[in-house]
Amino acid sequence: MSFEHDKVNEFIELFNASKHKIAAFPGCTSLKLLRDAHEHHVFFTYSTWESQEHLDEYRKSELFKQVWSHTRAMFNNKPMAWSTLVVDNVK
Repeated sequence: MSFEHDKVNEFIELFNASKHKIAAFPGCTSLKLLRDAHEHHVFFTYSTWESQEHLDEYRKSELFKQVWSHTRAMFNNKPMAWSTLVVDNVK
């Protein structure tokens, strides 16, 4: 997600206010906020879910609708999202 430079702190505040609710959503097993090392206005959320169905339920929830409506108003570019499957997990 790429944000207007003057909206970065507002986004971080929104994430901090929402992160525990998102992480507690049924099926969410982890949630991380990542920031690009060079472009400080670019962020990634990385979440893992027990199943696609759990993620779909979150995306239909009022929590998602509220957070997303505030988040997308701060973008300076079209957001991208990926759903992935674990191929290998080396510890």
